[in-house]
Amino acid sequence: MKLKQYNLHKIISIIFRIITIIVIVGNILTQNWFNLFVSLLTLSMTYLPFIVAQRKHIHIPIDFQIIISFFLFASLYLGELKEYYLKFWWWDLMLHTLSGIILGFIGFILVYFLNNEEQIDVILSPLFIAIFSFTFAVATGGLWEIFEFTMDSTLGLNMQKSGLVDTMWDLIVDSLGALITSFIGCLYLKIDGGPYFKRLVKRIADDNSINN
Repeated sequence: MKLKQYNLHKIISIIFRIITIIVIVGNILTQNWFNLFVSLLTLSMTYLPFIVAQRKHIHIPIDFQIIISFFLFASLYLGELKEYYLKFWWWDLMLHTLSGIILGFIGFILVYFLNNEEQIDVILSPLFIAIFSFTFAVATGGLWEIFEFTMDSTLGLNMQKSGLVDTMWDLIVDSLGALITSFIGCLYLKIDGGPYFKRLVKRIADDNSINN
């Protein structure tokens, strides 16, 4: 099963990279330097889950790597280069909701495993872990909005689209995604709920030899 998942992730990553490389060549031929920069950034980001896993000796579940790869490709390639943000009004909202879910899960995992670390003599309640998961995702979303504002102000980009309205909707759906993850995480801790969430946490714990 793991071999099939690994091959699936490898195939998806290769497809993403081939498409991006074709776009890179096209941008060089047309001398579209901004799109070239975004294309190169997209290509490099497809290697991010693998690099993190290798450098930090962190084993990331294959399906979670696929989700992250899809998010990066959908955001940078489809969103920026193919202008999906302009073609589909819901594209930006969908990605921000997904980012809230992903970041909320990362925040949950960080504090959950610290809470189960035998060398740390602190026991946190399920509610506190859920709140940390939520605030971690929302705070990261806020930092991203600051980044967008900085890019628009200094480089004359249009990452914020409609300005304040775009920023507020981004933060709202970031919070919604984070709330979904933190709520499921709280259920998992209290009543062992959320079958997929439970399997994902267990696999991360087992793969990284962490007490669960």
